[in-house]
Parts: sequence; structure tokens; C-alpha cells
Amino acid sequence: MNKLYQEYIKTDLLPTLFCPGCGNGIVQNAAIRAIDSLGIKKDVACVSGIGCSSWIPCYLKLDVMHTMHGRALAFAEGLKLAQPDKKILVFTGDGDCLAIGGNHFIHAAKRNIDLTVVMVNNYIYGMTGGQKSPSTPVGSVTKTSPFGAVDIPMDGCEMAMALGASYVARWTTAHPVQVEKAIKEGMEHRGFSFIEVLTQCPVQAGKNVYGEKDPSAIMKMYKESTYIYKEGMEIPEGKTRIGLLKHDKNAKEYIDRIEEKLAQQGIKRG
Repeated sequence: MNKLYQEYIKTDLLPTLFCPGCGNGIVQNAAIRAIDSLGIKKDVACVSGIGCSSWIPCYLKLDVMHTMHGRALAFAEGLKLAQPDKKILVFTGDGDCLAIGGNHFIHAAKRNIDLTVVMVNNYIYGMTGGQKSPSTPVGSVTKTSPFGAVDIPMDGCEMAMALGASYVARWTTAHPVQVEKAIKEGMEHRGFSFIEVLTQCPVQAGKNVYGEKDPSAIMKMYKESTYIYKEGMEIPEGKTRIGLLKHDKNAKEYIDRIEEKLAQQGIKRG
């Protein structure tokens, strides 16, 4: 067995709940490698909500809080405030983060609190049977949009940047090395780090969302339908930008601002 896998995975809980061809395993592997390369296993605590991607940390030999639907960020903020020295890694999905958890997302990003959030975006509610999510593309036929989705999809990265997140990146499961690097950079960064990973859900989304049920074909589609921006380039029409989107090293972190305010009053925590 792979030594890294043996060190981090609770093998007694296998097999996972992930469907064949799901991209969650790729994200899980990238997170493990990022944590291991930083040598911070004992310092990390994971938090997740409800949904397919929220099961990712539940198989890890780490401190994990598997919380309520949409409340991952609320729990994560509380944990960070209580134990500011912990590295908090949050796993959430497009529904969990942008829909029922949207209000928590807004305020966590606005505060620029030191969390690393990995939003696994498969464009659908997978675990509950294939309903439309906030990120579902226009025209997609789902259980809750039988005639095709009419809502304009929400862009989590654009929201995060506009609200005040100081590190924002987007990659796909077809870019596992880059996902690992982004998670590593996010955890090293002091502030709110938001990493979106576009992933495949061949079972619930499949042809209705991607026009394809073969996982490898969906990953190939991700490579062909995305681009990395280079200064001066013409923006490709109909393609999604990936890569590092924002990295503000000077933005002041939320707990640091709290500590400054307390210090002004002669108060020192702990």
C-alpha cells in the first residue's frame, strides 16, 4: 500500500461512499499531499458540511468536524477563533457553500479570516439525487429544472474576490498537481483562501450537465474548456478561467485585527 495513503487514510472505513468516476478522490489526494509536504499533519483540523465532497475529510486520520448542511464555515470560524494556531481546512460543495451556506460564505470572505476553503464544484446536488445547484449551467436538465435551468450560474471565485478573500484560485480535477499546489499555498497564506475545484459527477450530472457520462471524457472537456490568463492575451469566448486569480499578501487577517483591538484596551487573550 502507498505509504502516504497508509499514513493518512482510515482504511477500516473503506470503500468510500464516492461513486465510480467521482473526482472527490483526486481532491482528497491533493489535500493529503499538500498537508504532508508542509509537515503540518498535527496542526491541521478539517471541517465539512453536507454533500458528496463533505465526505472527503471523513476518511482522513486528522481532527475532523463533519457538520450540518451549509454550516461548515460557521463551525470553522468558531474553531479558528477558539484555537487560532490551528490550520483549518474546509471542504464544501457548490450547493453547501453557495446556497444554504451562502450567508456564512459572504461574511467569512469579508472578514478575511484565516481559513482555507476547498469548494468542490460538480455543478449539481449529487448526494440528494441530482437537483440544480447555484452553479448549474443554463439549459441543464436536472430533477428541479426539467425544462432546462434558466438561472444565471453563481461564480464562487468572483464572489470571494469581490467580498474580500485575499487568496483565490480555481483548478479542475484534470489539474491535480496544481490543485495540490493551490491548497498548499492557501494553507501557507494568512487570510481567507478560497480554492474552487471543478470536478466530474458522471452519475447525477453526466449527460444532462456535461453532455458526457465518461469521467475521463469530462476531465478532457475541463482541459479544453478552460484557460490560464496571460497578460495581454485575448480572452477566449465561452471558456472558464483557471489558475491563481488573486493573492493579496498585504490584506489584514480578521483575528489579527481582533488582537490589535484587544491590545488597545490592554487585553491579552489566553
